[in-house]
Amino acid sequence: MARKQRDVLSVEWVKLELIRTAYATRGGLFSVMDPRMVLGWYLILAIIPWFTHNLTVLAVLFVVAAISVALARVGPLILALFVFGLLTEAVYIFIAAIFFGGDLTTIMALLELTLKLGTISMASMAAFVSLDPEKLSDALLALRAPALLAFAVSYGYRMLPILVEEFNTVFDNYRLRSAPPEKPGFLGFRSIAHWIKMAILAFYPIFLNTAQSVRTTVEALETRGFTYATVDQRGRNIRLAYLKVGALDLAVVAVTIILVAGAFWFGQLWPVYHVDLLR
Repeated sequence: MARKQRDVLSVEWVKLELIRTAYATRGGLFSVMDPRMVLGWYLILAIIPWFTHNLTVLAVLFVVAAISVALARVGPLILALFVFGLLTEAVYIFIAAIFFGGDLTTIMALLELTLKLGTISMASMAAFVSLDPEKLSDALLALRAPALLAFAVSYGYRMLPILVEEFNTVFDNYRLRSAPPEKPGFLGFRSIAHWIKMAILAFYPIFLNTAQSVRTTVEALETRGFTYATVDQRGRNIRLAYLKVGALDLAVVAVTIILVAGAFWFGQLWPVYHVDLLR
């Protein structure tokens, strides 16, 4: 009974973490900013790393992105997945260098790519964890993105809790109707295979339930004039009236630009390229 209770709590915790991440309920620095400025800040850290091969600059940008993740209050589930991916990448670099004829140049080249992807990943976490569906959709609409794109983003976020709840319900039904293996096997591989099978089977009923939910939601939105409100300029003005760039938005973007410029200046003083390490 205690084991089943821990399983339920762990599933509930993951579900709540996904919902908190999707709806930006943790607060943080970027959640109180104008969403358009948040997207602009994200583009700075997402594009700049691709214009340099200097490991010093990339290391400074990586630190800036890590500080941004702390200020954005990213949840433990997303952070754990990121750290797991980063450690897996480190193991991959070591294996590629040792067993595939690589040398120090290979390690440093892959380290450069890891720093770039890590910086962009942390910037993505800090930005999009801080934007709820409504703000992200309105930001895209204010930036003249297609109305259907803004609607798809908003609707996709809103479907996430429904999908998680549907999966949890269907998965619990399979658990009740399926007998577990009599013996767990070596390292519990039979139990793991049983859980994987139930997880795969649970996706099929979700497709039907989701299709029904999509049709009901779309019909409800159309009866309220959602499509016309996003096309008509008067409706757009009413919807986007709350968007306003403030002093905090300008300060965050300005500090980020200064830090990026400082990273390149610091990289010019102590340039470290992966080819320099062989000299």
